[in-house]
Amino acid sequence: MKRTLNQVKYLEFFSIGFIVTMLVANIIAVKMLQIGPFTIPAGTIIFPISYIINDVLTEVFGYKIARRVVWMGFFSNLFLVVVVYIAQILPPAPFWDGQQAFERILGFTPRILAASFLAYLVGSLVNAKVMEVMKILTNERYLWSRTIGSTLVGEGIDSFIFMAVAFAGTIPAQNWLKSAFTIWFLKTLYETLVTPLTYIVVNRVKKANNLKSQKYTLSEE
Repeated sequence: MKRTLNQVKYLEFFSIGFIVTMLVANIIAVKMLQIGPFTIPAGTIIFPISYIINDVLTEVFGYKIARRVVWMGFFSNLFLVVVVYIAQILPPAPFWDGQQAFERILGFTPRILAASFLAYLVGSLVNAKVMEVMKILTNERYLWSRTIGSTLVGEGIDSFIFMAVAFAGTIPAQNWLKSAFTIWFLKTLYETLVTPLTYIVVNRVKKANNLKSQKYTLSEE
């Protein structure tokens, strides 16, 4: 007997977490960070969390649920952009001197916006699909291989689509390719480092939902 959504524990929590993470990442992405030799958008410090949540959603609740949450995130992001644009073009109060700063931080150029939307949608859906396929191929074993493997593919596609659509033809190819590789590497490293936490979260959520599949450990064989 199938359970209704209100009988599934923590699904709403992870769905909201995924959407909020996406929105915050896109808002702060306007700032560029210099970390050692790497130049990356500020959104990189939080964006990988969305992929971790995506992995948990797919692993525990299945690809169809994860895909639905990805689309919810897409339309939430679209709503944010529309509202910000409307607020930007409305006439400011005569005494308010923050219009230029508002446009500089929250304004979106069409090309960057298209790159962000396309990269997010394709990368997130591919990440969830790879996770689901690997779950079948590994017979639900080796969770670490699925979380890291799906991130390698999903984040790789995300990073290269964004950089190519956003900057190809405006800056030398070697520059945007280098940035894409850097972002890809850092996001995958992020996922790898938090793998133990992912194990804990997946096990607890499965236990809370009385799912019978095995308990995952880093030493599983």
